[in-house]
Amino acid sequence: MTARATDRARYDRATAHLDAPVAIVDLAAFDANADDLVRRAGGKPIRVASKSVRCRALLERALARDGFAGVMSFTLAESLWLARSGFEDVLLAYPSADRAGYAELSADPKLAAAVTVMVDDPAQLDLVDAARDGGREVVRVCLELDTSLRLLGGRVRVGARRSPLHSPAEVAELARAVARRPGFEVVGIMAYEGHVAGVGDAVAGRPLRSRAVRLMQAAARRELAERRAAVVRAVRAVAPGLEFVNGGGTGSVQHTAAEDAVTEIAAGSGLYVPRLFDNYTSFRGRPSALFAQPVVRRPGVGVVTVLGGGYPASGAAGADRLPVPYLPEGLRYDPQEGAGEVQTPLLGTPADDLLIGDKVWFRHAKAGELCERFDALHLVEGDAVTATVPTYRGEGLTFL
Repeated sequence: MTARATDRARYDRATAHLDAPVAIVDLAAFDANADDLVRRAGGKPIRVASKSVRCRALLERALARDGFAGVMSFTLAESLWLARSGFEDVLLAYPSADRAGYAELSADPKLAAAVTVMVDDPAQLDLVDAARDGGREVVRVCLELDTSLRLLGGRVRVGARRSPLHSPAEVAELARAVARRPGFEVVGIMAYEGHVAGVGDAVAGRPLRSRAVRLMQAAARRELAERRAAVVRAVRAVAPGLEFVNGGGTGSVQHTAAEDAVTEIAAGSGLYVPRLFDNYTSFRGRPSALFAQPVVRRPGVGVVTVLGGGYPASGAAGADRLPVPYLPEGLRYDPQEGAGEVQTPLLGTPADDLLIGDKVWFRHAKAGELCERFDALHLVEGDAVTATVPTYRGEGLTFL
């Protein structure tokens, strides 16, 4: 049997008592992925990106391991919930317009000490002040640097459109604006190089594109390392108590960790290893999070139909945003139907060996978004489910 066939047999045995749809996390693979992230980080702590996990028990499992410290959250409401739940270091990775959340944050000493908010515009400080409703706690602030690579005098831009702050002078000016303002303190800098960390550089069947991506990423890493170091120097001149400089992502851990200016790395998807992380030369992970859909029809030779399965990931629409049939090996979508809302036909010779009620295992395109479709994750060790834990959705929470 191949390794994947062995895994399928284990997962089928472990979940034989569970009806599909069902989602699992293979703990051996999860832990191996965590160890690999720590190895690649080279001694710098990894801050877990909660949007890529969306399960409190698994966030806690990662943070209990050496080499992990802190959470990178995705909404202010989530940040406050995590802080109330005992997470002591929560960095909100995106600016927020949650007035009620800011009122709660600025009125509670415990929350204010645990949560750091993201800022890239003085108008965001105005919003916080307008929302304080009498709260006097100092709000911890992280400044976000735009990491995009700009070529041909800025006429070509490569990278996500995030912060407007690109130069050391621009980031330092915002740091001065925060320092002049009562009730705020600059404690960190964040720079997420998504065009390096989140873009595969070894796409199957596309060698020229893959080479172009590698060349772009090498140039981007060199440019950003120099600029990020200059930004850190400029901000430290204004805020000498700067506590952290966060960078990177699953696909760039070892490259970002090599920069002296960076003090910690962000990563989360590398724990689950969804399908979008199959096309990297920088690392090889083990898929740990999967979901199964039940076979409910056998329309003909070489075809089965599973219930549901149309769980597309966010981002620019395309085939790479769909889940991928994973086990048994050799199944594929019908190009006329794709992944359906309530049923999904699958083609391939393995279909003829599947019976009504059998499970087909899928990998989601992205990591934590899987948890918006399931209220529980069944944790598999060997060929048994040893625990079942709620996702955010299972705890009654849908932050976005």
